[in-house]
Order: sequence, then structure tokens, then C-alpha cells
Amino acid sequence: MNIKKIGAAVASLAAIASLAACGVKGGDAASDGNAITIGTTDKIVSLDPAASYDNGSYAVQIQVFPFLYAQDYGSSEMSPDIAADNGTWSKDGTEFTVKLKSGLKFANGHDLTASDVKFSLDRIKKINDENGPASLLANISSVEAPDDTTVVIKDSVKNDVTLKQVLGSPAGPIVDEQVFSGSKVTDADTIVKGDAFAGPYKLTSFKLNEALSYEKNPSYKGLTPAKNDAVQVKYFADASNLKLAIQQGQVDVAYRQLTPTDISDLQKDKNVKVVNGPGGEERFITFNMKIQPYGTAQKDADANKAKAVRQAAANLIDREALATDVYKGTYTPLYSFIPDGLAGHDDTLKAVYGDNGKPSLEKAKKVLADAGVKTPVELKLQYNAEHYGASSADEYSAIKSQLETGGLFKVDLQQTEWTQYQKERVVTESSDGAYPAYQLGWFPDYSDPDNYLSPFFRDGNFVNNGYANKEVNDLIVQQAGEQDKAKREELLKQIQKLETDDLSTLPLLQGAQVAVTRTNISGVKLDASFRFRYASVTKG
Repeated sequence: MNIKKIGAAVASLAAIASLAACGVKGGDAASDGNAITIGTTDKIVSLDPAASYDNGSYAVQIQVFPFLYAQDYGSSEMSPDIAADNGTWSKDGTEFTVKLKSGLKFANGHDLTASDVKFSLDRIKKINDENGPASLLANISSVEAPDDTTVVIKDSVKNDVTLKQVLGSPAGPIVDEQVFSGSKVTDADTIVKGDAFAGPYKLTSFKLNEALSYEKNPSYKGLTPAKNDAVQVKYFADASNLKLAIQQGQVDVAYRQLTPTDISDLQKDKNVKVVNGPGGEERFITFNMKIQPYGTAQKDADANKAKAVRQAAANLIDREALATDVYKGTYTPLYSFIPDGLAGHDDTLKAVYGDNGKPSLEKAKKVLADAGVKTPVELKLQYNAEHYGASSADEYSAIKSQLETGGLFKVDLQQTEWTQYQKERVVTESSDGAYPAYQLGWFPDYSDPDNYLSPFFRDGNFVNNGYANKEVNDLIVQQAGEQDKAKREELLKQIQKLETDDLSTLPLLQGAQVAVTRTNISGVKLDASFRFRYASVTKG
């Protein structure tokens, strides 16, 4: 095995605050008139894959870091990225061996070897950041690198049908072990100055949530080489400014988040094109199982009353009104935990709560009365329009009104800045979290039903809302290793039925992807990977 230089820059500052500004290396790609300019309102939490599990951060990481496997454009199947083959399982189904392509290098000239792959996966689990993707690696027992081009992954689930998907998810970026810390979050300044990129692009400048400049990485040998030479991303404070920028040609592409009204207006503008992609995005309410009314950390803790509060809320929600009145049909009602179009989808919530999908005040009254819950139930409900789109304010205003129907709830609606929101929402060893109930959205890591279950309901899940159910946990592990599609689908439906009773999260809406481009832009593909990769975009 190639021995990495001992004196290489390994240790890094952990403070994410130093993300704020990074020096420009060489020229600024954005100054090139042929550069593709992209506008977004998404926010970056961290450039380090170990410390982020959000769309804004992953939108950067997927451009600059390679993966063992990735989804090709227009396909939901996983293909080799820097892997040389599709990998092989051992006879007993517990070890997955993959070979790497030869001669792989990072943009800084460092060799990219199996040791970097092991390092990348190991550090995510070791750091286990509260806002990181470590929960996705729950099935991986260990990773070994017997030589420079061989990676052996031991999996606790035999013939794990989700493994390759996970390796192409936010837990799968391969980073440079000579630049990144193995035990702490690495700041953006260290990453950019270290030129620690081996994806289709390298970052030449980075100013947190203001502007990023990318250049094509000539060292990349993966699945999706860039068809353009440079990309600049501009970050906007709100959707109205992003809409104006695409209309006036200040950006070539607008992606996340324009409001439904903005999209409807832009469809009539002859100077732009609206590009639609497949669905998979979800919007839901999460309950903090510790500090929700009657939660486990409350003085009047009562599991039956706490569940009754969640179930009463489910009986009062009017998803059709949210989809039609707030989102103008760009979202559709979601009555299940696995979205329509994926194996195992089952509208269990429609059958159990409300009146066949419509709200039912009588059912809500009964479930609270049967549990002995006094009304009105005081509920603090948090949302974030900065990250989940300007329409979130209208969405949660409508939800507040729905929940307060009949005087069953008294809702205190609040909003918090996104970076603070991400930290305060989670339950940790030292904190019970700050929000009894709050908004979350889900932009899937891979197009498999497991990705709508494991991150939410499995032990050590990403949501970190204090929820645990051993039966659900064991079924999630079981379905991940089930080779028979029919049997797996039955397991998926069984999990959803159990969650329909528990309701640690309350699904609301399912939506599709939308981008808007200038007419001279081609190659914007919002495909089955549920991601927008810049490599395919060209400028006429």
C-alpha cells in the first residue's frame, strides 16, 4: 500500500465558523463570461461531509467529491464512479469487495487510494456529528483496505440491498486523508486551500452562503465528467430576489427555492424555461418525543397522552388545502411514509386518520378525550422559511389554523434562523432539544424506500427526536437484507402501519423538483438521483 506522507496536513480546525471566508486560489472562475451561473436560496451548513446532512451542503459536496458509486443521469441504478467494478459479495453475504480505478488522484496531486475510502467512511462514524449522516452507515460494521485499489466492507445485514445506495449518498463522499481530520470536523478554509477535491469540479473560492466558484477538475476519472469549464453559484436571501435574477439574466439557472406562484409566473416568460424533475421530496411535522406535550422529559409525562396529541394533530390536518391553496398543485398530499412511486407505498394515514383524507374534528376530540387530555393543548410549533422556502410561512400559518379548529390546540408558531434551527431541533446526550414540534423536509439520498425509513425511525436516526421502537428498528434491518421483492414490500408496509400508530413524524406533502433556466442553457437534468449535478449543463 502507498504510505501517505506522515507530515501531511491532517489536523484541522473544528469550528464551522471559519467557513465564513476562504481565499481564492489562482483566478476566479466566475470572472469567465462562459461560466455557468446558478442561483439558489439553499444554505450550506458545512463543506465537510461528516458535519452536514442537508440539501444545501450536499449540493456542493456532490460536485467536488467522488463516490464509489453514483446514479447516472436518467437512471435509478447505481453505477461505478471511482469504483472499477460493481463489487462482489462473499458467499455468506457479509463482505462486499470493490476495486478502485487505477491512477486516481485528488486535485492537489495526492494519490486517491483504498486507504482514503476507509478513512472517509470511518471518520463519519467516529465524528458522529449531530447534523451529520452517520446514521446512514448503521449497517457497516467495518471497512478494510488490504491494498491500494481494494476496499472490503463488512456489513451487519447479509446481502444488504441498500449498501451501494448508501455509498452514493451524503455518507459516501471520498475525502483526502492528508487534508481532513480523522476525528474532528474540518473547516472549509483548510479544505479549499488543500485543494482536497477529486470530483468533477474543484472549488477555487468559497464564501459561505454568498458565492462559490468551481473549475472543472481534469484529474476526475468518474461517472459524470463536466461538460463546462466553470460554474459560479450565487446565494440569495429570498425567492423574490432569485426570481428577479433569473428573469434579468443575472443567473443562468435558478434552483431551490422558488415559490409556486413564482414558478407559475415564470412559465409564461418567453426568456426562460421551466425544467421539471421526478418527485420524492417530502414535507412533514416532527414531534420531539421528550418535550412535546406529555413527552418523556415533561413533569406530566404520559406516553398515552403524548401519542393522543400526535394522533389528534393527524386527524385535524387538511393536506388537500395545503397542496392546493399554498402550493398551487406543485405538491400533492402525502398519506404515507414512503412516497408514491416507490415499493411499499401505502396510504395508511388516509385510512386511519381524518375522514378519508379530509380532517375530522370529531375523531380528534375523541382521541384526546379517551386519553384524558385537557384542551386546549398548548403546542409550540417551529418552522423555517429560510431553508424550506418562503411558502413555509403560509403553510405553517394554515397548519396553525387547522390545528386550532374547534379549540383543541393553542399553537404558538415560531421561526428561527436556519443554522440555529439545525442545532436546536435535535435531541442529544446533553440536550432535550428546543422545539416540541417542528418542520422538516426530506430530499432523499437515494431512490429506495429504505431512505424514507432508516433516517427517521431506526436507532441512532438522523432526525434525533428521541424516538425509538425496537420492533420498527428490527423490521427496518430485516427489509434491508430481504432479496425477495414481494417479501420486502410486505415488510415495508408493516413498518408503515406501526409508524402510522406511533406518529413520531407526521407526513404532509410530496413534491417534485423544479429548476428554471435561461433559453440558451441546455443539459439541466433533475433525475432519479434527486440531485442537480452541474456537470451536464452547457451554455449556448
